[in-house]
Amino acid sequence: MTAAARVALVTGGIGGIGTAICQRLCRDGLRVVANHHPSEQDAAVAWKKEQQEAGFDVDTIAGDVSSFEDSQRMVAEIKQAHGPVTVLVNCAGITRDKTFKKMDEASWNAVINVNLNSVFNVTRQVWDDMLAAGSGRVVNISSVNGQRGQFGQTNYSTAKAGMHGFTMALAQEGAAKGVTVNTVSPGYVETAMTKAMRDDVREAIVSGVPMRRMGQPEEIASAVSFLVAEENGYVTGANLPVNGGLFIH
Repeated sequence: MTAAARVALVTGGIGGIGTAICQRLCRDGLRVVANHHPSEQDAAVAWKKEQQEAGFDVDTIAGDVSSFEDSQRMVAEIKQAHGPVTVLVNCAGITRDKTFKKMDEASWNAVINVNLNSVFNVTRQVWDDMLAAGSGRVVNISSVNGQRGQFGQTNYSTAKAGMHGFTMALAQEGAAKGVTVNTVSPGYVETAMTKAMRDDVREAIVSGVPMRRMGQPEEIASAVSFLVAEENGYVTGANLPVNGGLFIH
């Protein structure tokens, strides 16, 4: 890894999709730092060891991205250790699914804070350096359910739709400075969470996807790789769907 390698921060980087993104960006020659929640410290240590054994030199850092102050601290530590972040992938996310009739304030706020407010909290910390450098890439990992809505996910669908609103507005602010901001909206992806579903539930989901399968985390990572590539600096404000035809707009 050369000293001039671009520094990438992937929030939620030790999750299923986050792991694939970290690995792909490593292959692309970036210096990658995977964020995880402070409560996941033991899991992050084990994850980092697994990545190293698989040949991926990924650093990890704890940070509560739902907190502006902790995001500030986290990015400052990355900058001190590796240099300014020039590629940011906002991938951290949670679900608290309930029908709106049963939706409580805590379930609403948790999802909005982690999935949407985090995008502001972390991007705000790297934005000035990207503008000053005259280059940078921000990719927000949204969801097909932010495009079409989903029963029992008013909180999640709102947060994911808001991510692309953020993308479209900020893309206009970064364009003249060479900083791009884009969204990737995955459909159903095969991760540990979806693999743990009951067979009949999985089959019902897959039967509704025109490609008759779930996506692979590597397919999401490939879309991210395209958007952060230095040669793709003319793509900004876009929402790239990776959903097997589940929603076509």
